[in-house]
Amino acid sequence: MPEETDLVQILKNREELGSTGLGDGVAIPHVYLQNISTPQAAVGRSVEGVDFNAIDGRPVHIFFLLVTPETSKGDHLKALARISRLLRKPDFRSSLMKASGREEMQRIIVEEDEKE
Repeated sequence: MPEETDLVQILKNREELGSTGLGDGVAIPHVYLQNISTPQAAVGRSVEGVDFNAIDGRPVHIFFLLVTPETSKGDHLKALARISRLLRKPDFRSSLMKASGREEMQRIIVEEDEKE
């Protein structure tokens, strides 16, 4: 895995190509990396919201970060599609925003993913 500052710069470079802010308070920043062997994902939440240049012009509150090996482009696209499907559900987004913390957010994600 690259240094944290390297990953931040790679993500900034990706955002310069076009915002990954999808609207409805959601962004899915995503990049390919050479020096990793398995996909990595993280979720974050901002109650205040972040100006992320989303397509609807509204602040982003829920972030799903996806980092995959350059050799896993098919898996990368499948994961993006899966995350996008989950985040299209208003009730799912609302539950994530109301979650009391990391463990509850993880439980909500796992439960929603298992429904599909």
